Amino acid sequence: MTTILVTGGTGLLGRSLLDRLKPTGARLRALSRQDRPDADGVTWRVCDLHSGAGLAEALDGVDVIVHCASEPEVPGADVETTRTLIDAAVEAATPHFVYISIVGIDDIPYRYYKDKRCCERMIRESGLPWTTLRTTQFHQFVASLVDRVAKLPTPIMLVPKGTCQPVDVDDVASRLAELAQGSPAGRVDDLGGPQIFSLARVVRDEMRRRGSHRPVVSTWFPGKMGAAIAAGHFTTPAHAGGTVTWGQYVGDNRAL
Repeated sequence: MTTILVTGGTGLLGRSLLDRLKPTGARLRALSRQDRPDADGVTWRVCDLHSGAGLAEALDGVDVIVHCASEPEVPGADVETTRTLIDAAVEAATPHFVYISIVGIDDIPYRYYKDKRCCERMIRESGLPWTTLRTTQFHQFVASLVDRVAKLPTPIMLVPKGTCQPVDVDDVASRLAELAQGSPAGRVDDLGGPQIFSLARVVRDEMRRRGSHRPVVSTWFPGKMGAAIAAGHFTTPAHAGGTVTWGQYVGDNRAL
């Protein structure tokens, strides 16, 4: 029986992934910074991915690691924790290492994306059997974008000219579950949502969902970041494999 360890098991993606792995019959483990009771077929292990405390025990007998843990607001955190996890995995009979990454990280000059590129490179060069999946932004990303833009002291909301291809977190979790049960495949095809929209459109939809009618205006943002977004690097048109549309997500009014 396969033993699968999920990092970031308490997060949005990690929770969905565990739900999709439960019916497979695999032994499931998940990491948490705090003690949690085992439940619903998941064994929880207390672990600190920064220091590595508890990691050797958590990896004992593991066949597959699905690395979903991420700290996008902390510069360099993902690089540090991924390095710690790789080093421990190499000592633990080299399990299959499955990694979730982001479409566009090679072309969009953003600090967090630089960290993701570094993590991908470390995994490739680790000697571990590995699989990496890049996806477009989750539907919930739009809500976080609105939170940032809404704080600007302007009568209108200015958003970058460009497009996005929001994907449902459950679609991503389903794909990761497939990859975790398969053989190491290296860099697999990207996964994007079924539709591509302007950033202004999705921000406007999210504002309306919140009951706000503040005007939303698409504008050119300066610099390399604005140029990359305008060029469509947030999207992967050839890999529109998601099943839940943006309209369905907004209509579902699911918790953010």
